[in-house]
Amino acid sequence: MLEKPTLYLESTIPSYLAGRLSSDLIVAAQQKITHDWWQEARAKFSISISEAVLEEIAAGDPDAANRRQTFVVDLPILELKDDVAILAEDYLNRLQLPQSAQLDALHMAYAVVYEMDYLLTWNCKHIANGVIIQRLQAANLELTRHTPIIVTPQELLEFPEGE
Repeated sequence: MLEKPTLYLESTIPSYLAGRLSSDLIVAAQQKITHDWWQEARAKFSISISEAVLEEIAAGDPDAANRRQTFVVDLPILELKDDVAILAEDYLNRLQLPQSAQLDALHMAYAVVYEMDYLLTWNCKHIANGVIIQRLQAANLELTRHTPIIVTPQELLEFPEGE
């Protein structure tokens, strides 16, 4: 039997799973897609989160934080190694990210250092963004590091079985 592909679950995913239905039609559609992925496709992956995900989803309203945390309670937590922290700092410069995107750089660094197959996110500003992905690929090529495939739940909803 083949091993399941590894997947780093970024904090927007539990946020979309636990959030109240948005009045913004695009966000509501993304929430629906996220729920569909969670129900239909997540079992096809070996999913991990990080301490950064736990920190982000614990912030804000305590009731909302509790709802978010229920979705990740049984998932393995990747340790914050020095290599992850150093790489995240390097990514801020190499990927030309603003200081406000420190956690986004950290998520990418976790996925890279732990050589995850996928990084799943709805963060299309600083992570699932074509320009950022291109910069990440170039940086990792120079650093001789693995680059995960950065996707949204929509892109992994129809995960093909061996054809």
